[in-house]
Amino acid sequence: MSNDVLDLADFYATRSGQVARHLIRRQIRALWPGVRGEVIAGFGYSTPYLRQFRGEAERILAFMPPRQGAIPWPPEGPFCTCLTEEQALPLPNYSVERVLLVHALEHSENLEELLREVWRVLKGEGRLLVVVPNRQGVWARLERTPFGQGQPYSPAQLSRLLQAHLFTPMESREALFMPPTNRRWLLRTAPAWERVGARWFPRVAGVNLLLAKKRLYAARPAKAYPALKHRTLILPAPVRAQPSPTRRQRY
Repeated sequence: MSNDVLDLADFYATRSGQVARHLIRRQIRALWPGVRGEVIAGFGYSTPYLRQFRGEAERILAFMPPRQGAIPWPPEGPFCTCLTEEQALPLPNYSVERVLLVHALEHSENLEELLREVWRVLKGEGRLLVVVPNRQGVWARLERTPFGQGQPYSPAQLSRLLQAHLFTPMESREALFMPPTNRRWLLRTAPAWERVGARWFPRVAGVNLLLAKKRLYAARPAKAYPALKHRTLILPAPVRAQPSPTRRQRY
């Protein structure tokens, strides 16, 4: 079951979603400490975590799958979002330094196609950062959050998956040790939950993050990729900046 883009936007507008975004974003920044002058592409629903790189990266692109839907981002414009199939990213070969997958891998209808596309568009030894629900975490067991949807992964499963698709795991992190809740008093203790959980209970984190690099010395997948000009793309029409979309506004 895929998350709907409006449901995702609603979750990140809640107190719980804002705290979750902050905690995961800290770990993403720790794994990507410097991105100046680089091109970053996100796939899935990565926009809550891409904003921190604006003004630092040369360019940021946010791709969203049709079954999820897309909304304009950033709301102040100019927009950087694009609706596209996971097996046909509208990018040339070796064109980006970093790819971020959030709310993507666990919902993919064809993991092999998606990871092949990521490998294709990354430059030599480019960096892939994946954020997925942790199979052993509490968040993956509760369907009222986006992290309770789709296929969760243990750290070992995620590492094996990327290795099987020509990526070399480099560093892993965990986040979301607090229980999913909107209670203010409990949310205020989130930093303490993260410190204690990361030290003593890493296996019960809500999400796993894995940084991997593109493996160059391995053979490229045998699949022949169609030329970019023959791919069907759905692009947002250029519009002026406007307020955040309502639930009826969607590509």
